[in-house]
Order: sequence, then structure tokens, then C-alpha cells
Amino acid sequence: MVTAVIAGLGSALPGAAEQRVLWEEFFHRHFAQSRTARRIFAGAGVRRRHTVVNPLTEDVSGWSTATRMRRYTEEAWPLGHRAVTAAMAHAGITADDVGLLAVASCTGYSTPGLDIQLAASLELRPDTQRLLIGHMGCYAALPALGSAADFVVARRRTAVLLCLELTSLHLQPPTNDPQQVVSHALFGDAAVALVLRPWAGVGPDARPPRLELVDIAALTDPGTSDHMTWKITDLGFRMELSARVPDVLAEHVRPVVKDLLSRNGLDLPDVRGWAVHPGGPRILDTVQERLALPAHTLAASRTVLAEHGNCSSATLPLVLEEMLGSGVLSDGGGPVVAMAFGPGLTLYTALLRAASGTRDTPVPPTL
Repeated sequence: MVTAVIAGLGSALPGAAEQRVLWEEFFHRHFAQSRTARRIFAGAGVRRRHTVVNPLTEDVSGWSTATRMRRYTEEAWPLGHRAVTAAMAHAGITADDVGLLAVASCTGYSTPGLDIQLAASLELRPDTQRLLIGHMGCYAALPALGSAADFVVARRRTAVLLCLELTSLHLQPPTNDPQQVVSHALFGDAAVALVLRPWAGVGPDARPPRLELVDIAALTDPGTSDHMTWKITDLGFRMELSARVPDVLAEHVRPVVKDLLSRNGLDLPDVRGWAVHPGGPRILDTVQERLALPAHTLAASRTVLAEHGNCSSATLPLVLEEMLGSGVLSDGGGPVVAMAFGPGLTLYTALLRAASGTRDTPVPPTL
């Protein structure tokens, strides 16, 4: 039986900005020295973020959407190229091996798009298929992973998935709206690429896979669709984020995860690792509480939140990279549950299987 495995990961990050410095030198004025805003920034669980547009040197809050999209086109391609190149090198593949290039992004658009730019710069074959996944938000990595895996299994060819988000391009004008403060305290930029390869588990070249995709599940609660929105305005994309999101997640996360596990003959104690999208500290606290997880199980998610912030669709791949690179899964195989949340409200979960011997193919350093 052929399955799809994540055989390589690579990430690329723009310059870093310290959260404390961002607040003291820009956002405290942007939010009129609001005590509420100060408290939100301090409690966001973020130490630093990476941004293609640093507000300390370039305030884009008054830019038109058209200007922001032009900047997206300029910045996205080199960042994406670095991430994909690193992932391909990690997996030991060449451009001729790639049968599908999938790109997930909700922070910028152009046509010809990023997928076409990358196909050219990576010198992919002219018959390489392309898939662009847009405007799904923070959970996009998992449906994108599922689509890429389906291609790998059906075609028995390699696929590359790039999740790239440039949230810093969407800095909004000054406001006293707490929802805007929360989004500006959390979000950062990143590009992460994953290589998926067909694997049958036998043969002379069948080394243990890093992470095998076993199953995917999703749930959307349309009655809460106004809790999280990402609207295109004349001044960039504007996020609206309700404080009730963790409450909705608390209602659904346990039954969705239990169902995913039970249909694969597993239960919560069987899970070897948890890769949870760090949408914010309350999100992680809610997942930990509802699933009765020990605190250390979400260490990778909290580290990514602290070091990168919430990078929308690129965040969950960063968590997987953190888990693999830190050796959390290196001393034995087992089930791994990944989950992410976004507009809808939508909860996506995936069951992965980590193989023993993961440390034999180390994750490359971030470029």
C-alpha cells in the first residue's frame, strides 16, 4: 500500500522584530497609549516576530490594497523560493522529481501568481501541476496537505507544499478596536515548505519516513462564522477576531479529535505528539484543558508562538518543524495529532504517524 509521507521541511523567515520594541517604539502610539492594548501585547505569548515590513522603519497602515499587493509580489517570491529550496534539499529531491507544486496563502494575490513565479525560478518541469489555495486562513495547511497527499498516492509522484503568509503587509490604521489590537499583537510572517513523497515501506530505498499522513478530519460551525473574518478593504485585509473563539473551540475540539482517533483504532493516551496551531495563549490553554494534556505536550506550539507569533497557514508547519528538529519524536514512532483553526469557524485535524529513526534525517537550519 502506498502512502504519502513528509520527507522534507524547509523554512525561510524575514527579519525579526522584538515584541517589546514593537510596542514601545510604534504600537503604543498607534493605539494611543491604551492600557488595554498594552495588556494585550504583554499577554500575547509572543517574544518576537518576523516581518517583511517592520513598522519601526516603514508604516504601511495608510497604504492602499493595490500597493500592498505589489509589495506582496516583490517579497513573497524570494522568501518562498528559499523555503522550497531548503525543503527539497532536505528531502534529497531535484526539480525533475516534483509532480505538483501547491501554494497556500491568504495575505496576497496576483496573476500570474506565486505558484507560477516559483515554478519558473525552481526550474520545475513544464508539465508540473500547480494548485493555489487561498483565503482559508490559519487552518489552510491541513486541507492543502490532504490535497497534496491525495496527489502523491494517486499519481505516485512527489508533491511540494508551500505555506507563505505576509501578515505584516496588512497593518491597519489606528483604532481602539480590541480585535485589531489582538491581531496586531499576534501575527508575523513566514514561509514553510513540505515535500511529500510516495512510500510503500518496502524496497532497498525504503528508509523510515519522517511523518506519514494517515487521516484528516474537519468540522465547520457556520453559526459562528462572524467570530473570525478576513475582509478585503481599500486599506489592505482586515481581521475581525471575536473573544468567543476559544469558547467555540472548547465545544468542538474533544469530540472531533476523539472521532478521528477512534476511527483509526486509537484513543487520546495513544498519541505520541501534539502539533497544535498556536492561535494565541487562550487557544492553547483551551486545547490543553479540553483534551486533559500534560503541559509539556504543547511545548513546541508555545515555542513557535513565542519565537514567530501566529503566521496564519505557515504556523502549523513551523510547529511540525520544531517538533522534528528538537528531537521530540526521535526516540520512537507513534501517532501525532495536528490541528488548526480558522474562519468558519473551522477546526481541521490530521492524524500523522511518526517513524522511529527520525533523528537520522535532521531538519535543516532556517534560512
